[in-house]
Order: sequence, then C-alpha cells, then structure tokens
Amino acid sequence: MKVLVIGTGAREHAIVTALLRDPSVDAVVAAPGNPGIDQVALCRPLPDPTDGAAVADLAQEIQADLVVIGPEVPLVAGVADVVRESGIPVFGPSAAAAQLEGSKAFAKQVMAAAEVPTAMAHVCTTEEQVAEALDAFGPPHVVKDDGLAAGKGVVVTDDREAALEHARACLTRGGDATVVVEDYLDGPEASLFCLCDGTTVVPLALAQDFKRVGEGDEGPNTGGMGAYSPLDWAPEGLAEDVVARVAQPTVDEMAARGTPFVGVLYVGLALTSRGPKVVEFNVRFGDPETQVVLVRLETPLGALLLAAATGELAGSPELRWSPQHAVTVVVASSGYPGTPRTGDPLFGLEQISADGSGASVLHAGTALDEQGALVSAGGRVLSVVALGDDLASARRTVYEAVDRVDLPGSHHRRDIALAAERGQVQAGDQQ
Repeated sequence: MKVLVIGTGAREHAIVTALLRDPSVDAVVAAPGNPGIDQVALCRPLPDPTDGAAVADLAQEIQADLVVIGPEVPLVAGVADVVRESGIPVFGPSAAAAQLEGSKAFAKQVMAAAEVPTAMAHVCTTEEQVAEALDAFGPPHVVKDDGLAAGKGVVVTDDREAALEHARACLTRGGDATVVVEDYLDGPEASLFCLCDGTTVVPLALAQDFKRVGEGDEGPNTGGMGAYSPLDWAPEGLAEDVVARVAQPTVDEMAARGTPFVGVLYVGLALTSRGPKVVEFNVRFGDPETQVVLVRLETPLGALLLAAATGELAGSPELRWSPQHAVTVVVASSGYPGTPRTGDPLFGLEQISADGSGASVLHAGTALDEQGALVSAGGRVLSVVALGDDLASARRTVYEAVDRVDLPGSHHRRDIALAAERGQVQAGDQQ
C-alpha cells in the first residue's frame, strides 16, 4: 500500500513515522512535508494544501492507495471530497462533516440533537449578545471564535473586559462572524481520538495536552506546548464510556443528516464533577497529542486508516498498545504564540537521535535555507518525544533531549506531565 499524507507539521511527521512501521505500507509520500519527514519518506511540493484538484492529481500520479489529510483547513475546504470523487480512499471527513470543527455553533447543534453532554452555550453575533451571555453564565468566562483559529481562538478568563475584547476581535471579521459563549466546565481535561468509518467508532488511547504557553498554565493559548499518554489517573473505562455517550451518538447523528463522518473525531473532554462533558470536537488528529498516542500504538496504523476510509472498521482487530509512557515537549520559536521569529539556525538534533536514549525529534516549523542548513520556519518548531517505563523516566528522557536543542530565543515548558508524575491531576482550562 502506498499512502499520501497531506500536511507539514509534527502531527504529520508522527503519522508518517507510524505508517512506516506498518508492514502493509510499501511507501509513504508527504506533501508538502518538512525536512524531518524528508529524511524518512519522499516529500512532494504542494503549494496549496487546500487545492483539492492538486491533491487528487498528485494522488493519482503517485498511484496512492490511501490519502491521509492531516490539518483541519484542507478538510474544512473540502479536499477530501475532491479526492474521493477521483476514486481514491481518503481518511478524513467531507467538508460538510468537517463543520464539526469548522463551526462550534454547528457542533453544538449536533451535540444537542445527539444528546451529547457538553457545556451550555449561547451563539452570539453582536457584542450586546456576548455581554448578556457573559452576565448569564458569570465567571470564569469562556469565549470561543466560531471558526478555525489554529488552537488560539479560545479565551478563558475571570476578566469580563478581556472576554469582551476577545469577542470583539472575533466579530470584527465581518460577514457571518460568530462567537460562542459557554458555561465554564470544571475538572481536568483529556483528549480522545476516535477512528470512524461513518458507522463504526474505534477509540485510541487517552492523552492530555497543555495549551497555555507558560508553566503552571499561565499566559495565552497556543496550538499546544506538550502532551502525555496514557492517563493513569483517568477513570477505568473512560474511553468506552465516551464512545457510548459521545462519539457513537455523534457519528449516528451525522449519518442521519446524510453527512457520514469518516476520519478522526477528536473529542476534547472535561471530566467534571457531573461526569465527562465535551469541550470541543476536532475532525483530525490533534497536535501534540498525536505524537504521544501514535508512538505507543503497536497495531499497524495504515491498515486501520484504510479500514476507516473504506467502511470496514467493524472487522478491525482489538488495538494493541505499548505499556510504556510517552511525553512530548514542544520547542517554540521566539515570539510564539504571537508573531514568531523565523530563520534562526537549528542545531543539536543529531545528538538526540544518536545518543540511544530513545528520544526522537518530530519536525514542525522547520525549513532548509539557501545553503541547505536547517532553520526555524514557524511558531512551534519541534516536538521532542520520549518513551519510558513510567512517567518519571519518560519526562527525564524527553527533557534531557530538549536541553540538547540549540535554537536562539526558543522557549518550552518544563512542567509537561509534572503533576501526573507527582500523582496529581492537572486542572482543566476549557480549551
């Protein structure tokens, strides 16, 4: 089987790496990929990943048996629809089904119809409506941009004016700009990826990510600064419970609407005092949780994704997982999550791969300069991943590796999975 992976980030690097472990996968091509992926698989240019015709043409040219679309923007743009129309199986939802992430208001409608537990919410199109909703719910205030925002469209704050300011920024986009104001959900958060073929739902391992840029969950939201898996503190049977109460009803509702969901339904959860509730849906593998989930997956990934793309998940074997713990830490460039500085030289990665510690580096925002040297090219530059027999050893290994990364002005959090290592439960932040 030949697989085409669309995307440029550490998530796609993790997907490519996992696919290459599958004996049924003969070759992986990434478009456009990144310098790290290029070391293990063929990368092909793709100037615009939202150009469905270009993706379909490339898939036909390389005779791909499966196309895996990594990021949310091409999915919401309908790339999967165009590729499917060309006759090639696609792991990723249609544009209509991708609205579960493309519009938070739409996701709330689906959850209401499917009786999925989630936060109460008001959908607002004016500042006056936002103010009324904030007063109705009270602090902490949760304000979400209705559309895609690269993981940075949510503000959770006790400051009413800051909540209003975020809403104003969202609404000034004009047109049908919308914000969603939610009731705050207490309790720790968890992420669950569910593979879906339109009918059947298969859960992967639970993970937890860290959205705030600063240690102690301080500072603004980012696309994610680190993650770990498994969650030893999670209630037994949580994944199965979430499938029964959340993922399966949602997939059934989407099918009933004539928009079957095929791909990853990412369920962001708050484990509240009143039981698990949905914070958000995404329609693709999350970054950085993918990095710690797929590194532990022992079941061949390519066969699983092809089964989902072709409606055959019901016959899949029970998934096998490494008993080891995985931790990933994101190394970000100076200025992130604001305006990141790019073009800085990047050193030390060879030492990580050569020291035999078990740590690995997944590229995200990297590029090669005119001289062929590796430089930063985005906000989140690298994800460093490590496995260990327990969380403490995985954290120790990953931070020893992170300390070898030489990137001027870079920053990272030192407390990824620290609370869990100490036997504590990380508080949630309703991302």
